[in-house]
Amino acid sequence: MQGIIAAVPTPVDAQGAPQKAPFLDHCRWMLENGCDALNVLGSTGEANSFDAATRKEIMTWAAEAFDTARLMVGTGTPALAETLALTAHADDAGYGVALVLPPYYYKPVDEDGLFCWDEALHHGLGTRRIQIYFYNFPQMTGITLSPNLIERLHRAYPERFTGIKDSSGDLAYCRTLTSMMPDFAVFPSSETSLAEAAASGFAGCISATVNQTAPLCARVWRSRETPDAELLTRIGAIRTAIASEPLIPAVKYLVARRTEAALWAETLPPFTPLTDAQKARLDQIDLPAPALTN
Repeated sequence: MQGIIAAVPTPVDAQGAPQKAPFLDHCRWMLENGCDALNVLGSTGEANSFDAATRKEIMTWAAEAFDTARLMVGTGTPALAETLALTAHADDAGYGVALVLPPYYYKPVDEDGLFCWDEALHHGLGTRRIQIYFYNFPQMTGITLSPNLIERLHRAYPERFTGIKDSSGDLAYCRTLTSMMPDFAVFPSSETSLAEAAASGFAGCISATVNQTAPLCARVWRSRETPDAELLTRIGAIRTAIASEPLIPAVKYLVARRTEAALWAETLPPFTPLTDAQKARLDQIDLPAPALTN
């Protein structure tokens, strides 16, 4: 698992029910237009707004349609038993990697408590082969996974805890992890990190805005030893423009614009519809042409 990974959104109808055909169409388009892999049911996929049964259904759709070597799936919840059940389902479906948030409700929680939680998840999975990537997103969870904790778990169970998506925006944190554990896959959450991916040992990036920047990011990743500064500047400008609006509604709006399918602009509460002014600003973004039109 490496390279350019889009955190894909989940289309829903006006009643909030996920829609299979447009979901798979978008996933396919992403894989054909610069993505090495997809992150299903992450934050961008509104995973934490769906119940467990719906999450299992969505992850099954993707696993049945695509090579699971090119998929990872979010399975984290505050409840250990539910996280275990979702991760076991992902393993049954053929996923090799599950992206797991820390148990984010009870605070404060010390490092030993977090270690015990992840260790219990590992033991609950038994002989299942699915790997766990940590999901460090302190802005949402209120918990920062310390490098020491991550190293402890990786050293104790190296075949289970094999990587991380870091959404903190702190590239120094990511560099610390790669220096401590050269065999550990570190994915920052911004495409701008591709400027130093080779030098810092990053495995790629996992990003919401890759849904729009993937054709450009693929070019940067292929030549990451000597990254193209002009391309990186354009990627950064697109990312900044999208992230200046409510991120998930903005990502979905732009997919709706590309596909001409209004359904894609629907989001789940607590998100609210974009205003006309927000849409107008998004319409001004100079998005890249597709690498392949299907």
